[in-house]
Amino acid sequence: MTWHSGTISLKDERATIELADLIAPALKLGDTLLLSGAIGAGKSFFSRAIIRHIFGQDTEVPSPTFTLVQTYSNDETEVWHCDLYRLLNPDDIFELGLDEAFETAICLIEWPDRLGQDAPENALNLEFRAETTGHSVQISGPDSWSQLFGARSD
Repeated sequence: MTWHSGTISLKDERATIELADLIAPALKLGDTLLLSGAIGAGKSFFSRAIIRHIFGQDTEVPSPTFTLVQTYSNDETEVWHCDLYRLLNPDDIFELGLDEAFETAICLIEWPDRLGQDAPENALNLEFRAETTGHSVQISGPDSWSQLFGARSD
């Protein structure tokens, strides 16, 4: 069953960081966040906030636009930050090793539509939008995520 939390307004960068600070502590290995939205909608900023929450505010977080994947790890956690915009074929995720990372790491996937049918079923979906007064994000996913947001199933 899928639930929808509604739209959350992100009026400034601080609000985006606060959302990341809510989600990051709940993440565990095998979790995937699917981050969709137009260029400039806030996907990369949100990803940086998640990564810095987990690994520290001084963590350098370059954009994976050209490398497709940036990985971060410590003794307890591995995070894959992926920008699939340039991915031409969904089968290429297997060459990247992303299918295995879905099971062994926390995955932050920008442009998840490039995954085709290979997106994990248990993923949390975040659809970012640039608004005239900031940004917003529509959040949905399987019931396993609903408690984090106090949402109800459809």
